Amino acid sequence: MGDMPTIHLVHEWLAERAGSEQVVEAMLRALPVEALHALVYFPDEYRDSPIAGVDKRLSFFDRSRFLRKRFRTFLGLMPFAVEQYDLRAAEVVISSHHACAKGVLTSSRQLHISYVHSPMRYAWELYHDYLEGSGLNRGIRGLLAKWTLSRLRQWDRLAADRVDLFLANSETVARRIRKVYRRPAAVLHPPVQVDRFRADRPREDFYCTVSRLVPYKRVDLLARVCSEMGRKLVIIGNGPDRARVEAAVGPTVTFLGNVDDATVQDHLERCRAFLFASEEDFGIVPVEAMAAGAPVVAYARGGAGETVVDGETGVLVESQSVDSFRSGIERFESSEFSAEVCRNRAETFSEACFRQRLEHLVPSAWDAFQQTGPWLPGREPDAAAWIAP
Repeated sequence: MGDMPTIHLVHEWLAERAGSEQVVEAMLRALPVEALHALVYFPDEYRDSPIAGVDKRLSFFDRSRFLRKRFRTFLGLMPFAVEQYDLRAAEVVISSHHACAKGVLTSSRQLHISYVHSPMRYAWELYHDYLEGSGLNRGIRGLLAKWTLSRLRQWDRLAADRVDLFLANSETVARRIRKVYRRPAAVLHPPVQVDRFRADRPREDFYCTVSRLVPYKRVDLLARVCSEMGRKLVIIGNGPDRARVEAAVGPTVTFLGNVDDATVQDHLERCRAFLFASEEDFGIVPVEAMAAGAPVVAYARGGAGETVVDGETGVLVESQSVDSFRSGIERFESSEFSAEVCRNRAETFSEACFRQRLEHLVPSAWDAFQQTGPWLPGREPDAAAWIAP
C-alpha cells in the first residue's frame, strides 16, 4: 500500500452539526484533508470542530447574502454550484453525499469516492411523502416543485456515473444505491462516539427514547404502547408532533423536551431499555444506547435492523404497530440481556474502527486506481476488500 494521496473533501453545506457533519469531522480526524468544499459555511456552529481549522472553499451561495440565508430554497441551483468547485489540486476527491455533493467534476486522473448517507430522499425514496408533508402535492407551487425534483432526478442519475467508487453508511442505503444508481456500494458504517458512555450503571425502571417529534419517527406509537402497558417512558426531544403525542398518552409517559448531551447520556446509562420505532438510514442513537449498556427494542427495518442483534443486544419487531411493539417489550421483559454484550456490539461502530477502515481504504483504492482505473460503472473493484476488519 502506497502513501496517502492528496485529498479534497466535498460536503453539501456546513450549516449545522447533524449526523452527516459528524462523519465529515471524523474524516478530517482520520485523513490529511487539504481542503473542504461546501455550498455555505456557518462558523458559529463549528467553533470546537475540526471543520473550523481546515481550509474551506465555498460556493457562490456563501458569497451572496440572499442565497446564503435561503440556501435550502434554491435546491434546483445546487447542481450548477457544485460543478463549479475547482478540485484540480486533488488526487482523491471524497464526496459526503445526501443531496448533490457527488456531482462534482473530476478528471480521468482523479479518484472520486462518494460516501453516501442516502440518495436524495425527497427526490427518490420519500418523494410523495415530501410533497404531501410540505403541502406541495397540488397547485402551481406543487407543479413547480414536481418539475424541479424531476430535473434533479435526471441530473442525480447522470452524476452517479461521475463516481468511481461508492460507499454506503448502511446496507439499507447500499440497497437504495443499487436501486437508484444501479451501482454496487461497500458498507462503511458511520462513526459513533461510544467513549462518551458508561455501561456499568444500575438499570432503572423506565424506558427511554430520544428523537425529534415528527410523524415518521413514530414516537406516538411508543408513547401509546407504554401508556397502554402502564410502563414508564421518558421521551427526550421536541418537534411539531409534540402536542399531538402529548394529547394521546397516559401519566406514565414523561416529556423532557430538548436537553443537553449530559442529560441524554445520563438517561441512556440508567434506562431499562431504549425504544426505537422509526426506519432510519443508519440510526446513531440506538448504537449510543448500546454503548451505555442499554438493550434496544427497535423496528427491524432500516439501520437498527443491522446494528441491533436480536436476542443478544435487544429485540427487533417486524412492524410499526402497537401489537408488534407490545410483543417486543414483553419479549424483552421475559429475557436477560448483558450490558457488556451491548457495549461490545457498540464498539464495532466506534470512531476508532471507522478511522482504521478509512485509513486503509483510501490509499488501497488509490493504488488500484492508478494501476487500472478509471473503472467502468458497475465494474469497479469490491471496496469491501479494502475496508479493514
